[in-house]
Amino acid sequence: MSALARDTLIAVVGAGAMGAGIAQVAAVAGHSVRLLDNRPDVAARAVAGIRAQLAKMAEKGRLTAADATAAGMQLIPVHEIADLAGAGLVVEAIVEDLAEKQALFADLEGMVGRDCILCTNTSSISVTAIGAALRNPERLAGLHFFNPAPLMALVEVVSGLATDAGVAETLFATATAWGKTPVHAKSTPGFIVNRVARPFYAEALRLVQEGAADCATIDAVMREAGGFRMGPFELMDMIGLDVNFAVTNSVWHAFFHDPRFLPSLLQRELVDAGRLGRKSGRGFYDYREGATPPAPNSEPAQPAPAKIALFGGSTATGALAARLTAAGIAFARAPESDSRIGEADGAALYVSDGRSATRRAAESGVADTVLIDLALDYATVGRIAIAAAEQCRPAAVSSAIGLLQAAGMAVSRFADVPGLAVMRSVAMLANEAADAVNQGVCSAAAADSAMRLGVNYPRGPLAWANAIGLPAVREVLANLGAAYGEDRYRISLLLHQKVFAARKFHD
Repeated sequence: MSALARDTLIAVVGAGAMGAGIAQVAAVAGHSVRLLDNRPDVAARAVAGIRAQLAKMAEKGRLTAADATAAGMQLIPVHEIADLAGAGLVVEAIVEDLAEKQALFADLEGMVGRDCILCTNTSSISVTAIGAALRNPERLAGLHFFNPAPLMALVEVVSGLATDAGVAETLFATATAWGKTPVHAKSTPGFIVNRVARPFYAEALRLVQEGAADCATIDAVMREAGGFRMGPFELMDMIGLDVNFAVTNSVWHAFFHDPRFLPSLLQRELVDAGRLGRKSGRGFYDYREGATPPAPNSEPAQPAPAKIALFGGSTATGALAARLTAAGIAFARAPESDSRIGEADGAALYVSDGRSATRRAAESGVADTVLIDLALDYATVGRIAIAAAEQCRPAAVSSAIGLLQAAGMAVSRFADVPGLAVMRSVAMLANEAADAVNQGVCSAAAADSAMRLGVNYPRGPLAWANAIGLPAVREVLANLGAAYGEDRYRISLLLHQKVFAARKFHD
């Protein structure tokens, strides 16, 4: 299917931030755009705001002055739904209410031509349910932009049960022509991004509730070790805790209370208290005037161990070796031994496999066990999380910290929780993405693209699982499930199958 012709009239209903952003994207792509809102003068103000934004883009060299002026002239505010009669594509961006959306599309269906494509920008309501009220639901699809629409590359093209495949392909081609990166998705709760992203918040909230570390420390580890642009708590504060909590509740209810999407009591407490994040002045952090941002926990400096040995040829071992060599720290090399990556004056270091350090020490018979977290790149990581077994001697913990500090890492010590922060979060993200693929929501490539472009993850979760090793990811999930005894950590059938077949995602 080809994209809609540039002379196709585009209509956008709803002139809030999202609707205005979509109108701007279509106008810059060369379409005439009519913008409608049921609030007086809102559409006219939105058009004026878009034109001002286009002028700023021209000043910064992102558009030519002629293109900015031309795009601005393509925008027309209108006052009646009848003014949309000639549209070839209508995008709805109104309030997230099923009845309101169904009523709007019923009115549109009687107003526009039979070839007009109807789209909803909903982020949480079933496209199938919206279309169920239409005479011709096959021409309705989701066209889910991300905020701010002019800047965010991702668009989820969402097919409801009745959506015609040709309609979805036309929208895919049109979004591409508009300079976006579209992905196909099936209409299920949360689509791709809002579904797969839930563990990023949920596992961090559980860590705080369990006293593993404070918010600032978890955020720092997720940024500096995981490579995420923002940590989960600062991101929830920016989104708004009420909004984030509502999305989690929506997905949880839509999946019939599946424990994988269980909302957090901690987050509900903050919402009930009116601490909604940046917009209210307080959330997980205090944004009021004069408040001091909390610093992450960093262990005090320890001397480099007298005896360091590195084991095997893992990525973590190789990176430690290179960093210690660059720092002029002597160490011995040894073949792999029970998966440990190093020893520091007798303390055994392992990358987390989803067990607690205490359990691992008991099962291995190595009392002085210290676990390190996953890192996006052990060669450049600036901060790493660790946990020590209860049996571990304080001197052994100090030696392990000294080794990591000698390699140039800040060390944040967590309570001994299974999976630490980055490892358990990435494993759960990969598991949720695998389940979405297994259920036909999207392809593996679409899942990874959506999470990189929609929420700026440093790596697609399935590509990340490939890098870690799928058997290792499955082991982490199995150990988390054993530790908590909850269905929350059940392993996706697709992940099992890939491991059994010795295949990777994207193969």
